[in-house]
Amino acid sequence: MGSFSLGVVGATGAVGRKMIQVLEEKNLKPKELKLLASKRSVGQKVEAFGENHEVIEAKKENFKGLDYILFATGGSISKELVPAAKEQGAVAIDNSSYFRLFDDVPLIVPEVNPEDAKKHNGIIANPNCSTTQMLVSLKPLHDYANIRRVIVSTYQAVSGSGKEGVDELRRNAALSLAGMKGEEEVYQHEIAFNAIPHIDKFNENGYTGEEMKMVNETQKMLDPNIKVSVTCVRVPVFNGHGEAINVETEKRVTREKAIELFENTEGLEVIDDPQNDRYPLQLELDDKDGVFVGRIREDDTVEYGLNFWNVADNLRKGAATNAVQILELLV
Repeated sequence: MGSFSLGVVGATGAVGRKMIQVLEEKNLKPKELKLLASKRSVGQKVEAFGENHEVIEAKKENFKGLDYILFATGGSISKELVPAAKEQGAVAIDNSSYFRLFDDVPLIVPEVNPEDAKKHNGIIANPNCSTTQMLVSLKPLHDYANIRRVIVSTYQAVSGSGKEGVDELRRNAALSLAGMKGEEEVYQHEIAFNAIPHIDKFNENGYTGEEMKMVNETQKMLDPNIKVSVTCVRVPVFNGHGEAINVETEKRVTREKAIELFENTEGLEVIDDPQNDRYPLQLELDDKDGVFVGRIREDDTVEYGLNFWNVADNLRKGAATNAVQILELLV
């Protein structure tokens, strides 16, 4: 049993429950565990470490006595509750986008910038899911060959929209196969058998909020000089994000060297045997930790370029696992 007390806010949601699962898998059991959520979830029972825990309301007075709190909440809730947790003496690890670009809040991927976790002022931010998996694969390339530019197109699963997104895909796929039209409630367009190049709201520059998160977070965590161009696409996959990544570097990185760098990076696994149809697949890598890369090849349209395919479970490494890994750095 750990010598720390822990709270999980948003414990009844998909990411909150996944955080509990990852804590159990890592045997990171606190001496005290509080599971918290909104008023409508109060009284629900959630199992953790073989015991049923009754969910209590996420409010300031219930944070008292906790050393660390994992927040699996949206930005508006985190904006209110994360400072309240800090006031009560807890270190908050926040999964929302609200605090990510604050100058005094470290944004952490443990495989990329673990040393920054010690510089916190009571709040640590968890990056966007798509940024996280991309940076795990970019870090070894940048250390070796200094990345100048990244072009990435994402293929993002509906679980990134929560249970509502999963339900809409399931419902609309069944309706479509039956020759009927589904309703668009979560997404702007039909998600079944479609690809929607629109995640988050459009900014004046023509890029969406999701795309700009990847740009800004990459520059904050890895290098402010890296140029990043992003297109984010929602696809009819239940869970697991895919990314087609192109990098331009200051010196050549061969396919063989890239594989060596990737294989020597903790949290990164190479699945690259195209002759036998082996490459990372979102369906196969559901509910697995880590980041998986394949289709590794040089890009001969620039002096020094590399293309590869990147897949990770967005609920695990993209959210819950990364937050728990940050907790591990602290405890």
